Amino acid sequence: MSKGPQPRVGGGGGGNWRPRIHRAWFVAAVAFVTIIGGAAFNSLPGLLIDPLHDEFDWSRGEIGFAVSIDMALYGLTAPFAAALMDRFGIRKVVVVALSLVATGALLSVWMTASWQLMLYWGLLVGLGTGSMALAFSATVTNRWFVARRGLVTGILTAAGASGQLVFLPLCAWIVDEHGWRPASVTVALAALVVVPFVWLLLRDHPADVGLAPYGGEFTPKPEPTRGAARRTVRVLLDAARTGPFWLLAGSFAICGASTNGLIRTHFVPSAHDHGMQITAAASLLAVIGVFDVVGTIASGWLTDRFESRRLLAVYYGLRGISLLFLPMLLAPTVHPPMIFFIIFYGLDWVATVPPTLALCREHYGEDSAIVFGWVLASHQVGAAVVAFLGGVARDVFGSYDVVWYASGALCAAAALMVLVIRRRGVGGAELAA
Repeated sequence: MSKGPQPRVGGGGGGNWRPRIHRAWFVAAVAFVTIIGGAAFNSLPGLLIDPLHDEFDWSRGEIGFAVSIDMALYGLTAPFAAALMDRFGIRKVVVVALSLVATGALLSVWMTASWQLMLYWGLLVGLGTGSMALAFSATVTNRWFVARRGLVTGILTAAGASGQLVFLPLCAWIVDEHGWRPASVTVALAALVVVPFVWLLLRDHPADVGLAPYGGEFTPKPEPTRGAARRTVRVLLDAARTGPFWLLAGSFAICGASTNGLIRTHFVPSAHDHGMQITAAASLLAVIGVFDVVGTIASGWLTDRFESRRLLAVYYGLRGISLLFLPMLLAPTVHPPMIFFIIFYGLDWVATVPPTLALCREHYGEDSAIVFGWVLASHQVGAAVVAFLGGVARDVFGSYDVVWYASGALCAAAALMVLVIRRRGVGGAELAA
C-alpha cells in the first residue's frame, strides 16, 4: 500500500491532481512567522532600561544583568535545541518555547522586585528564545528541503531581522505613548498568537503527511534520536582540545559583545542620554535589521571567494573603528553621519557568521554544525557580559562613552585572533598563516 503522495525530485507539482505548491513552503512560512513572533521580545529590553530605572529605581546594572541572563541562556540552550527537537519533535519544543517567552513577558507586568525581572526576562525568556535559535530553522530546512536549502536558510535567518524591523518601532511608540507594561503585553501576545499556527500547520517530518521533502525522495520518518545531547557535549570536549576552537569562540564572543550585548541593549538608552527621542533611536536600530539581511547575503558571497580569516579580520577591524567614532555621532537629532553609521553597522552586524561557519567546517568537518552551536553560545555569553557591564558602566561613569571605546578595542583584538588561526591544508594538515 502506498504511504501517500510522493512528489518527484525537485518538489514540483506533477499531474493535475497534485498541489502546485509543495507543503514544505507552507512549513517554511509558518517557521518564518514563528521566528518573528519569538523575536519580538528581542526588541524590548533596550527600550525599557530607562523606564524601569525611573519607575523602580533599579540600577542599570541590575537591569542589564537580567538581560545578560537571557542572552547567556539563549546561547547555552541553543546547542541542545536540535537534540530536543530530535527527541520530542519540532512542534512540541517550539510550542513550549513560545509559551515560556509569553509567560516571562506577561508576568513582568506585575513584578515589583529586580529578582523577578531576572526570573521572568532572564530564565523564562532565555530558555524560550534559546530553544528557537538557529536549531529551529536548521531543523526545518534539513527535514523539509533538499533543493533550495540555501534560499530557505537565508529567508529564515532574515526572519529575526524582520521581527526587529516590525516590533522595534511599534514597541517604542507604545512605550512612549502608553508606558512599558502595554509593550510587554504586546510582546507576550505576539508569541501566543503564533502557537495555534505552529500546532495546526507545522509538522515534524514530511513523512508525517506522506510527502517527500522538497526536491528529494520519500524517506520514512526516523525514530526519535537518543544520545544526541551526549554527542553535543562530547563534540565540545573534543573541540576544546584544539586551538582554532578557542580563537573562534573568543572572537565570536567579542562579536556578540559588540552587537547584541552593546548596540541592541544599550544604543537606545545611550542615544536618549544625548537627547534623542526613544522612537527615533528605536527606528535607527530597526534600520540596522534591514541592512543586516543585505550584509549577511553579501558576506556569504564573499566567503565563497575570499579567505575567511581575512574577511573576519576586515569585518572586526572596521567595526572597531566605527565604535570609536560613535560617541561623537550621538546627538538629539538624526544627521547624515549617524545614518552612515547605522547603514554600515547593519551591513557588518552578522556578516561574521558565514566566514565563521566556513572556518568551523574547515577545521571540524562533520561535527562543524555542533561546534558552531558552541561557538554561537560563546557569542551570546559575550553579549551577556557586555549587556551587564554596559549598564554598570553607565551607573558608575554617568555615560556610555567608555563602553564604546572599550568595545572598539575588543574588536581590534578579535581581528588579530582570527588572523592567528592556521589554515587547513590538503589531508587536514595545518598551514602557517
